[in-house]
Amino acid sequence: MKVLIIEDERPASQKLVRLLREIDKDIEVLEILESVEASTNWLLDHAHPDLIFMDVQLEDGICFEIFENCPVKTPVIFTTAYDEYSLKAFKVNSVDYLLKPVTRDDLKFAIEKFRTVHNLKADSKRIESFLNQLPPPKKERFLIKIGEHYRSVPISAINCFFIKERCNFIHVDKGKIYAVDYSLDKIGQMVDWKMFFRVNRNMIINFSAINDIIAYSSNRLKIILADWQEKEDILVSRERVADFKKWIDR
Repeated sequence: MKVLIIEDERPASQKLVRLLREIDKDIEVLEILESVEASTNWLLDHAHPDLIFMDVQLEDGICFEIFENCPVKTPVIFTTAYDEYSLKAFKVNSVDYLLKPVTRDDLKFAIEKFRTVHNLKADSKRIESFLNQLPPPKKERFLIKIGEHYRSVPISAINCFFIKERCNFIHVDKGKIYAVDYSLDKIGQMVDWKMFFRVNRNMIINFSAINDIIAYSSNRLKIILADWQEKEDILVSRERVADFKKWIDR
């Protein structure tokens, strides 16, 4: 069984690893993550484990933000010092809710409960196949870092995503730009294409941010985007013009 641990207190994560090995030597800990951001990025970029052990309060926020930022397909055993989140936990993928300090007996019971309910050996391939066929939910916000601070930007507030000097950015009101960790290809899988369109290999724009569309040379189109203060013009590449017009005219 492959598990992921999301826990920002090192003594707690080390104890959890030790107890898991005592309970079942075949349990493999794939990774120990300490924040909402790191967990979100890991879950977006890796195959999901069989089980997640998750603390509620992490170093950069509450763990339930992870469920808002990405589709979590895996059952979760919560390990926390706070009992006020138990009801919210059972509204997501919760198998059990263990209060710290976690004991060996409580942990063993939770794992046995997981195996009984989910019948891992018999059903894991069938469940994975079914879940892989479901379309992933679209992102509603992006987490960005500004110095030592974090900010959650709603998708509706983003005028465009673009590449500059091999880095990826979002552009919001008043010409502000912020770096993002995702590639444009990855962002293209996260956003709703009814709202966004990739006009060329370096830019994805928001329909609501378009101020004007101008005929340009070589059968291309020039986009005037709200608050765009960069030197580069925004051009719809020739091969995307026909699809862009259909997108605009839907």
